[in-house]
Amino acid sequence: MHSWSAAATVLQMTSGTRIGASTVLALLLADVQPSMAAPSIPSVSRIDVRTFRPVEGPKSGPEVYYKVVEEAGETMLRGSYQPGLETVVMGVEIPQALRGRVRRVKWRWRARDFPVRGDECAPGGFGDSTASVNVAFKRGFRWYVLKYVWSPLAPLGAVCDRKRTLFLVRDTIVLEHGGKPGTWLTEVVDARQAFIDHFAKGNPRADVPDMVGIGIMTDGDQTHSPSGADWADFEIQY
Repeated sequence: MHSWSAAATVLQMTSGTRIGASTVLALLLADVQPSMAAPSIPSVSRIDVRTFRPVEGPKSGPEVYYKVVEEAGETMLRGSYQPGLETVVMGVEIPQALRGRVRRVKWRWRARDFPVRGDECAPGGFGDSTASVNVAFKRGFRWYVLKYVWSPLAPLGAVCDRKRTLFLVRDTIVLEHGGKPGTWLTEVVDARQAFIDHFAKGNPRADVPDMVGIGIMTDGDQTHSPSGADWADFEIQY
């Protein structure tokens, strides 16, 4: 049985003048020693959005409100939630050989429709996200999930909706807030460091478990309102 099948319930889860700046830069470059090592370039593995599959909620038919869209030469995964539908999470597994090596996750997304009063950090049943990307780690029977959200109202940078149970440890991180619908944004998150910061008290020697999958979601079931987003160009860097 695929790991994502077992995790179905888990994922419901920068002044100065131009001349002054140029002069300083020139002096700094002149002082660089030839022997200094160049920064390493990460290896990259791209994830085709066409490989995402339903991992929670209906598995087929019109109730699965996601589809692959070709637009202006780009391939994207589009989610269009309508009130009354059951929430569906789409997911993809990280290749087995890379699970212990992944450092960063990169993607592009755009909000298309914000759920009315959606706020993941507010009490009272308004926790709908325009879009979310879930990064999942697993050790034994315990899942650790970093849920990055594009929120209509929750404050930028907030961490909320923390869960700590025997089988699930999860933090929700507000990565984007509001904005103009239809605007593409690019995100790069250091998922390994984020695990250490959120789940290992910042210990740089922490044993970080394997990253096993990525999930995406848009929904409006709590606010009873439409919600929609697009995702594209997923990469894992290691």
